[in-house]
Amino acid sequence: MTAPSLGIRVPACRPATEIADFAARVEEMGFDELYIPDSQLLWRDPYMALYGAALQTSRIKLGTAVSNVVTRHPSVVASIARTIAEVAPGRFRLGLGVGNSSVEPVGLRPSKQAELRAGMTQIRGLLEGAEIDFGTRRGRLRDPQPDVPIYMAATGPRNLKLAGEIADGVILLSGVSTPLLERAIGLVREGAAEAGRRPEDVGVVVSAHAMVTDDVERDARILKPICAGIAQQGGGAALASTGIEIDVPSEVPGVYPDLVHAEDWDLAVEVCGQWVSDADAVRFAENFCLFGTAEHIVERIGEAQRLGVTSVFFQHVGSYHLPEQLAADVAGSVLPLLTD
Repeated sequence: MTAPSLGIRVPACRPATEIADFAARVEEMGFDELYIPDSQLLWRDPYMALYGAALQTSRIKLGTAVSNVVTRHPSVVASIARTIAEVAPGRFRLGLGVGNSSVEPVGLRPSKQAELRAGMTQIRGLLEGAEIDFGTRRGRLRDPQPDVPIYMAATGPRNLKLAGEIADGVILLSGVSTPLLERAIGLVREGAAEAGRRPEDVGVVVSAHAMVTDDVERDARILKPICAGIAQQGGGAALASTGIEIDVPSEVPGVYPDLVHAEDWDLAVEVCGQWVSDADAVRFAENFCLFGTAEHIVERIGEAQRLGVTSVFFQHVGSYHLPEQLAADVAGSVLPLLTD
């Protein structure tokens, strides 16, 4: 069984030139992949940042985790994906999702399944050089780029099956909980089989908040807003499956722009303490995250690999600073254990 590729999530929280320099350092550290999220009010443009990163690197794979087809028209996504793929041949992966953190801050709603399916179908067709209907008009992408893989972020059962049906891979954003991964990957494979595809041909990427630490009980409290945000977004059942029983209101005044991307993280941790106990935070870290010693993290990655995960990317806690400490810790203590 091939070992999973290892990546890191990098929010475009600094000028594109700094993101490009950081991407070069991450490549030198030995990471295989780098992902940038897309939320226009929170960060710089991910595609511009990825273009800069492509110019500064030669090996590392680059991708969005994830973009959307609400604030970005499918024809725009196809064009810019083609542009990045041209300067990073074989290295760009287009990740798409419903667009929560892009659409909600500007008063729009996330994509319904039919809308996401339609958008992905248009993007794939354009990248392959097909003529696509846009209402009463029909058009095609000049100089298409058919080799861009499209990955779909999915959480619920219907979208997991859709990813298996139409995407080159799925991006699972709910961490490394073994029971949840088994269920999610099973649904992706079911969708692939029903579409007449080979399930093993659908890549499985897992994102997990991570920290290399020898004291999880001390450090897990910083995860309280993440845990509360999952409950707030309909993930209560997933949390309950690991013994975390919390009920978080849909709106939490005073935390901007939301719990998961709070600008004042210390405040968000304090506020979320009314729903998420210290014990809950530890349970969340142990079940959903890659929190612990390097040896523990390697063991969890191995468990994910045995379930069929093809790629894992580390996510630091924080939206407005680069994951420099996480990258250094993983490169210094985790990657060497995986290459021995």
